[in-house]
Amino acid sequence: MVREWDPRTAPTAEIESFLDAINAVFAADLPDDPLWENGMLREYLSEVMPGERRISWIIQEEPSEDGRPGRIIGHTHVLLLGDIGVLEVLVHPSARRHGLGRKLIATAARRTYQEGFRFMGVEVVGDTPAVGFYEALGFAQEYVETRGVLRLSTVDWNALAEMSRGIDPGYRLEFFPGGPPEELIEAYAMAKAEARVDDGDLELRPSSYDPQRLRDSLGCLHRRGMKPYIVLAIEEKTGVVAGLTEVVVPAQHPTRADQYDTIVGQDHQGHGIDRAMKARMLFELRTAEPKLAEVQTWNAESNEPMRAVNADLGFQADRQWLEYGVDVAELVHRLDAANHTKPTG
Repeated sequence: MVREWDPRTAPTAEIESFLDAINAVFAADLPDDPLWENGMLREYLSEVMPGERRISWIIQEEPSEDGRPGRIIGHTHVLLLGDIGVLEVLVHPSARRHGLGRKLIATAARRTYQEGFRFMGVEVVGDTPAVGFYEALGFAQEYVETRGVLRLSTVDWNALAEMSRGIDPGYRLEFFPGGPPEELIEAYAMAKAEARVDDGDLELRPSSYDPQRLRDSLGCLHRRGMKPYIVLAIEEKTGVVAGLTEVVVPAQHPTRADQYDTIVGQDHQGHGIDRAMKARMLFELRTAEPKLAEVQTWNAESNEPMRAVNADLGFQADRQWLEYGVDVAELVHRLDAANHTKPTG
């Protein structure tokens, strides 16, 4: 049975069971990724930005003979934001190929449709069974990124030091653990808004382009146990934020950090800012997060300049990350039709 699930009030045993399920999925589909920990996992599953909602469902096995609740073998949630429902589904590898994924998606799609959303998107990891699964349901590929992973043990720190000093005169780098100070929030948001590019990304992980949403986003990250680190490039004569790079270290997998946006303003490109910022970030992380072993980043196939910067830093291309989308009404109709034509007996 699929049942709606609120991780904010769920028993601790269910949070632990979810952790076991997601780690089983990682072990099967992404065996080189670090397993998750129960560091603020409840908060990670519960907290959302103002104006957004996350609705979750689980499937559990039958209770054991001694009355203990069955383990979670399936989970889905849909994050309702803007004009899109962002889907996430996991099915324990031992329970796959029994229709549980379709049941979970059908439940989430119906609710998304009832809530008035017309489109649903999902991130799919390349070279996993999920690719064929979503395509069979009618999801269409909309956008492709390549994930890269940098192992800090392989970094040439001397070369990195040269990169961090490679910024042209007239700019300075500043490091802010936890996020930029209030006096720089507006300039920070302005830099992100200026560099915004409509390249077909479904924005399943949307950035914040205005000051208040940026404040809210930073607050949400902290509540979810995801510590942001920021390096800014400041043009000294104007005080303008010429560039920025963001890395987040999640409590759920503290040995691998997530690279978020890296942006250099159009008027400030060609001054070595991008490499210098990212190199400085790695030095700061080495001190601030001694347990950190890896950083992962995602870049569009077309973003050759940033892919070149990451290659210089030592990032190794890992696998594709695919964004798929589907019309919710069509998905609901397709799933209902499939259920009605299923043979009985």
